[in-house]
This record gives sequence, C-alpha cells and structure tokens, in this order.
Amino acid sequence: MKVLTAAQMRAVDRRTVELGIPGIVLMENAAHRVVEFLCGADTSVCRAETRLGARSSSSALAGHKQRWPAPLSAQRIVVLCGKGNNGGDGMAIARQISTRFGSRALYVVLLAAPDELKGDAAANYRMLLACGCPVLREIPPEARNATLVVDALLGTGIAGPAAGLMLEGIREINRGFPLAKVVAVDIPSGMPGDSGEPAGECARADYTVTFTAPKVAHALPPNCDRVGELTVAPIGSPPELFELNDAIFLSLVEPGMFRDLLGPRPRSGHKGTFGHVLVVAGSSGKTGAAAMTGLGALRAGAGLVTVASAASAVPSIASHAPELMTVPLAENDAGTIAADIGLDALAEGKTVIAMGPGLGRHPDIEELVARAVKDLKQPLVLDADALSGADHRLSWSARSGTPLILTPHPGEMARLTGLSAAGIQRDRVGVARAFAMERGVTLVLKGQRTAIAFPDGRVWINPTGTPAMGTGGSGDVLTGMIAGFLAQFPGDPDQAVAAAVFLHGLAGEIGARALGEKCLIATDILEYLPDAMEECADVPDGD
Repeated sequence: MKVLTAAQMRAVDRRTVELGIPGIVLMENAAHRVVEFLCGADTSVCRAETRLGARSSSSALAGHKQRWPAPLSAQRIVVLCGKGNNGGDGMAIARQISTRFGSRALYVVLLAAPDELKGDAAANYRMLLACGCPVLREIPPEARNATLVVDALLGTGIAGPAAGLMLEGIREINRGFPLAKVVAVDIPSGMPGDSGEPAGECARADYTVTFTAPKVAHALPPNCDRVGELTVAPIGSPPELFELNDAIFLSLVEPGMFRDLLGPRPRSGHKGTFGHVLVVAGSSGKTGAAAMTGLGALRAGAGLVTVASAASAVPSIASHAPELMTVPLAENDAGTIAADIGLDALAEGKTVIAMGPGLGRHPDIEELVARAVKDLKQPLVLDADALSGADHRLSWSARSGTPLILTPHPGEMARLTGLSAAGIQRDRVGVARAFAMERGVTLVLKGQRTAIAFPDGRVWINPTGTPAMGTGGSGDVLTGMIAGFLAQFPGDPDQAVAAAVFLHGLAGEIGARALGEKCLIATDILEYLPDAMEECADVPDGD
C-alpha cells in the first residue's frame, strides 16, 4: 500500500475533482467512512492499520464491540472542529450522527469564528445548522464526561507547530476528557503529515481513520505511536492515481503483498522443492546465534538447512535441533572460522547463503565475507559480524545478478555509513534509501518500523513488531527467516524479504500478548510464527 506525502495527497484529491467528483462529495464520503467506523460497520475499508496499531487483524476486524462497549447511539460524543477541511469533515460527521441518532448527547465545538470558514467547510457548517444541530464555541462542563471525542481540528496541511485555539484544543483532547476514546479524522491534530518527528504538541488518538492512503506520519516513529489503530478508508479517488505512480516510492507492507507465498504447497513437493539454505555462522562461545538462524530458516519453510561453523562450535549447534545439518569448518586460534575453507565447494547446491550471526570479529571473517560477496552466485543475506569488515563493502555495488540483502540495526548502520546512530534514527527512510541505491543492495534497517529499501529507490515500511522483541537473538531469527523465504521463492525476492520481516514482527506481537513484553525470548518468535502465518493467510482480499 502506497504511503503519500501531503503534497501527493493534495494532487490525488485535485485529480479526483478534475475527473468529476466534487470536493464536497469527497468530504461527505470521508464523513460516512468515519461514522461507519464509529458504528462498527464492516465497510470493506482497507485496514493496513491494524498493523500500525500493534493489534492483530482479527481483533481490528471485530468491530465496535471490542473498541467500546456501547453502540454509537448510547455514546456521549464531542466533535472538535477547526476552520479548515479537517473541520469540515468533522461537521459532516456531526451532521450524520445527529441525523441518525439525534443530538441529545452530541456536542459540536468549533474552535474558530464561523466567518473564517471557507468553501466546503463553510457549506458543511451551514448544513449542520440547518439540520438543527447546535454548534458551540467552547467545551461546556457537561461534555467533560464524553465517552468519544472526534478530533477534527487540524489535518495534514499544518505547517509548523500548532498555536492559539488549535493548541488549546489539542491539550483538551489529551487531558480534558478522562473517560473518552479519541478518534482522529485523517491524522491526529498538530502532527505534521510528512514526518515521523513532531513539530510541536499534537493530539494522541486511540484510533485514526485516514482517507485513500496512509500518510508518512502514520508510518514512521515516533509520530506513529500517537496514531493508535489506523484504518485506511476509500472515499472515491481511483486507486490508479497513486498505486501505479512510480514517483511515490514509499509503501506500507501489508499481507496482500506476500499472501501468495503463504498458499498451499504443491502436492508433489518434497524437501528439494523448497530450497536449501546454507548458514555460515557461529564461533567458539557463540553457538546460539548460528542455531537460531538455522531454525529461523527451517521454521520459515526451507526444505533443507545446513549450518557451517567452526569445528568446536558444531556439536553445540547440532544439539539444538536434529533437523539442522552441520558442517565443521577449520578454525583459527581465536575460535572463529578460518578464511580458507573452500567456500565455493561449501556453497555448491545451495539455494541461499546467510552469513554473519555469531561469526565474531577477525580478519579471517572479513576475508571470508569479501570472498562470498565477490564469488558466490546465490542470493546472500548478511547480518551482524558479516557487516563489520571494510574490504568487502567496496564490492557490494559491483555485485549483480542475484540479491544481496543486508540486515543492520542502527548501530551497525552507523558503522556502515559513518553517520551517528542518532542521525540514522532521525532519517531512517532517507538513509536506507540512499544506501540501497548507491550500493545496489536490499537493505533491511531494523528497529521500530523496519525499513526495507531496494536498489531502485523503493522503500517499504514494516508496521509489525513490539518492544518485547528487544532481546538477544531476535535478529538472528530474522536472518534465518529471510533466507528461508528466499530459498522457497527465489523468483520473488522482494516479497520474500517483506514476508519474513512482517511475519517476524507479527509473531513477536502474538508472543508478547501471550507471554508479556518482558518474558518474550527470541525462540518464542519461532513458536508463534505459525499463528502469524495463519493470520496473514486468512486476511480477506482488500485488507
């Protein structure tokens, strides 16, 4: 699903109007989508959301009974409106609620002078008054016990921090309604649409209903933490205006992008059908990383997995799972794999090679990785210690024909780029995109909202994951899962990487719900991976 900047969204709206759908109709459709959400109706909206809200798709699709205990007709509702189109959306929402359920427990508050309203917003103000719904200029005391607050103060057009009445309204949303759930219209007020970084104070929503496509702020931290559960609702703009626009390089990963990879296997399939992963990992004292990488590849579905490691490490690695084949390799005095191990012969017959976890830091390892990047023809996944050397980096851009996937965390990315980890975190998408394009690699920049950047400039943002996964070994499991999916689907490398990243985060979410955020360990991700696969395979088309 494409992620749009504010300018791109304005262009889509403008083109939609040019095609013959008036702006006031788009505003009315937006109001319908919000009211349908408030009522818990299944409106066939696209819910890429559920992932952004760190909730399972099954829970998000269950409707209002899980969002709030009473139907909309029994809620005490406050709709806070600004003077722009976002406020116009809010007044259209209020009119529809008033028309359907009456205005006995509905408070519509316009934090602007009526003569400041223009265009479609002004038209909706007049229609709201005409249907007999009063519009207040301040929040009355009896509204403080509201159970629902609709935030329609500011949309994506804000420039700079909120001020004046809008800032006061944002503070009221955050602190003035102790019993209420907050539903933001399009975007929480005060949040800049094109950045993950807040420009000033912004509202915190429990739910956000946005229109046509997610916006940049919905997808990137830390602003995404204030969005709550995000629902993306169509309002009439033809999808081809943005989905087929190659100039829009940012997308949000959703199950529909890789669902075909989760379908039933052919009845004639066997272990040779689903690829053979070679994991080159581990060293003396670092056997768990190699084992978890191998297990990640197996659990992702690879037909065969061979773990090659320093000879002294192999017995411990093999003890983790009888399904893992092992190859003992010559080692140096430091207990790491020696440089001259016959890499070409080792890789013969393998579909994918994963290298790095637990290899250790040693000149022999740098030489080994450099040789792999230069000489091996299979897709190659590099993580951890395989990213630490300097010599092999020069050959990344020269490698062609097969995918090279790098999976750094921000600290490793800092070493690769010479930037600070803080600088990388401030511009995760920009840094990842520039690096992938310059070096001709697929880059998986791990962390909250993992960014998957491709050599052609596309960037996919993964919305799954949880702080519970901040535990040793999670990255090793991901490396194995990426290799496992690539082994099964070598013709769909982008989708294979996205599937591994999305399912890894979703399995962590499911595990954290079952075990708690503090108790989850890396191998629990593998335990809950089947649940994650089942959930993604069962999401209806269009969700």
